[in-house]
Amino acid sequence: MRVLVASAPLVGHVLPLLPLSLALRDAGHEVLVATAADGLGAARAALPVRDVAPRFDFGRIARRVMVRHPLIARAELAGTGGTRGAALLFGQVNDELADGMVALAEEWSPDLVLHEPFAVAGALAAARVGVPAVRHENSLFDGRELVRVTAERLTDALRRHRVDAIGPPAAAIAVSPPSLIAQDGWPMRYDAYVGAGELPDWLREPGPRPRVLVSRSTVTGPGSAGPMAAVVAAASAVDAEFVLVRPDRRMSASALPPNVRTVDWIPLPAALSAGAALVHHGGAGSVLAALVAGVPQLATVGAGDRRYNATLVADRGAGIAVPARKITAPDLTRLVTDAALADAAGQVSREIAAMPPPAALVARLESVR
Repeated sequence: MRVLVASAPLVGHVLPLLPLSLALRDAGHEVLVATAADGLGAARAALPVRDVAPRFDFGRIARRVMVRHPLIARAELAGTGGTRGAALLFGQVNDELADGMVALAEEWSPDLVLHEPFAVAGALAAARVGVPAVRHENSLFDGRELVRVTAERLTDALRRHRVDAIGPPAAAIAVSPPSLIAQDGWPMRYDAYVGAGELPDWLREPGPRPRVLVSRSTVTGPGSAGPMAAVVAAASAVDAEFVLVRPDRRMSASALPPNVRTVDWIPLPAALSAGAALVHHGGAGSVLAALVAGVPQLATVGAGDRRYNATLVADRGAGIAVPARKITAPDLTRLVTDAALADAAGQVSREIAAMPPPAALVARLESVR
């Protein structure tokens, strides 16, 4: 079976698709990833990849949307835009992906298209060549709604490729643990792909004090520095060790408190196995990585989906939701001392572990028609 895997051209969108893609490859199927820009490097480390939009520039699209829709842009930056901003942004993203995605499908002749909700161009290509499409969740939203609002912006692309409409998928794959949010589809254990970077020996075992990893977004833009500045400002008043993962140049060059260290790209899941907590920008991948590891997390309330994700974590009791600039020493102390947070995080971790692994989904996908 030939499987075309379609992703929006962003690292955080591609990585969650790779475990199932690799399981399909390991079962003897031919897998090709279709994306562009930043997504290419993330996919290329594991699987063959094709650039379907060589001139793609996510920043250009985002700036254009913000200028044309200032009120929606303001709501997006506050994390209160719902799906309005996402529809505008990823509608344009998919319009630019559509022609290349369809051309690749016509050339490569897949038997199945596996696409994430914000890569509706994959579903369009599947419809154009008459093969099943399967939606693979990679966020904490209901993917049906994300596909719907994005597809509504693809009128021109549908017309160009003589497709009447994007219908429901032949199947869907849900990755969120149900106690966090119930998603439509076959459940599958979230199993983040561990890509670039080596884990230093000192991160392989717990340290003398609780170790808190602090990460930031893989997408540049407003809030991309995330919580690092606030954590550094509060660190000296907290009985813990803090590790900044991929700090920006300014932060790397700054004088840091004695209990703060820095590292470049590392396999975060492996580091979390010896860590006590994670502080992050609020992205779905970071939320799920901490939940898989069973460690409490501080998810910052911010732009796009970050407020929504952070609120889900706090409501479940597995972490704290705080705006990045308002993180305090008491917040960080609570993160490493509150037994209730650790207990809830452990409960969700066990829930995720009980979900079927990616390899268990291969036979089901083989039966999709």
